[in-house]
Amino acid sequence: MGGDSGPEIAATAAIEAATGDPSNLVVVLVGDRQRIETILKRSRSVPPNLQVVHASEAVGMSEAPASAVRKKKDSSIGVALRMLKGREVDGVVSAGNTGAVVAGSLVTVGRLHGVSRPAIAMFYPTAKGWVVVLDVGANSSCTAKNLLQFGIMGSVFAEYHLRIGAPRVGLLNIGEERSKGTDIVKEAYALLEKSDVNFVGNVEGRDVFTDVVDVVVCDGFVGNILLKFGESIVSFTGNVLREEIRRSPVASVGALLMKGVFRSFRSRLDYAEYGGAPLLGVNGVVIISHGKSSVRAIRNAINMARRFVTYGVNRHIEERFFGKGGSR
Repeated sequence: MGGDSGPEIAATAAIEAATGDPSNLVVVLVGDRQRIETILKRSRSVPPNLQVVHASEAVGMSEAPASAVRKKKDSSIGVALRMLKGREVDGVVSAGNTGAVVAGSLVTVGRLHGVSRPAIAMFYPTAKGWVVVLDVGANSSCTAKNLLQFGIMGSVFAEYHLRIGAPRVGLLNIGEERSKGTDIVKEAYALLEKSDVNFVGNVEGRDVFTDVVDVVVCDGFVGNILLKFGESIVSFTGNVLREEIRRSPVASVGALLMKGVFRSFRSRLDYAEYGGAPLLGVNGVVIISHGKSSVRAIRNAINMARRFVTYGVNRHIEERFFGKGGSR
C-alpha cells in the first residue's frame, strides 16, 4: 500500500515478477484486498503464484514511524513483517514509510544474533561495478562498535550477494590519514583494522565512485546526506544535459547519434536497476524501496529479495559474527 503511487505500482511489479518465474517464486501482495483485486482484474492474466493477504490499515509516508507501528497493528507493513517472523514468507519488500519499515522490523522480527543495530545498505555504480554504502539512514548516530559491525555486514553482503571476492572495506572520513576524523571514527578505524574484514583504511567522498573500495562504512546521518546528494547530482546532470541539447540544433543531431550511449549512461545510474536497499542485521530479509519507485524498480527489488534468500546472506552474517560452531 506504500509508495507515492499506492498499490498500483507494487501490484503490477508483482505480476511481472511472478509471471513465468523459473524458481518457484511466490509473491504475496499485502494490503487492502478490494483495491488490490481491482487492480489485478485489469491485468490480462494473473499468475497462480501471486497471492493476496488482506491488511485493513496503511502507514502514510509522513506518519511518525514509532507511533504508526504501535497504533496500526493491521497495517500492510505490520502484517507483512509478522508473516516474515512466522516464516510464512521469506522476505519483505516495501516502498512505504522507511522509518516504519525499520522500526517495525526491529519490533517484530528483531535483530540477528550479535548485531547491535541494523543498517540500510545502498548501491552506487563505480568504474568497474558496484560499491555498497552503509548505513544510509537507519542510525543517525553510531558507536565505533556499530561501524565495525556495519563493515562486517557490508563485507558479507558484497561477498555473497554481489559475488565479490574479499571485498575491500573503507571507512568514510574527511581524510585518508588514520589521525583524521572524530574520536568515534578513529576508534572504528582501530577496530576495523583488527577485524577479519579486508579493511583498506579511510576513504573520502571522492573515492566512492572510483572503485577504490567495494564497501563504504559510515553512520546513517552522513550516509543519508551522501545518498540524497547523489540522487540530486544524477537529476541535475540529466536536466542540464537536456537543456544544452535543446539549445543547439547541432547538439540535437549529435544526441540522436549518441542515443545508445545516453541510454547506457542512464541505466548505470538508475536506481531501478537494483530496486531497493537491504536492511542488514535484522532476522529476516527486508528490502526498502524508494517511495517513487517504478514498476521496474519494485520488480528488481523482489528479485533482490529472492537472491538474498537464495544466497543465505543472513546465515553468513551470523557465521561471521559467531563462527559456524558457536559463539565468538
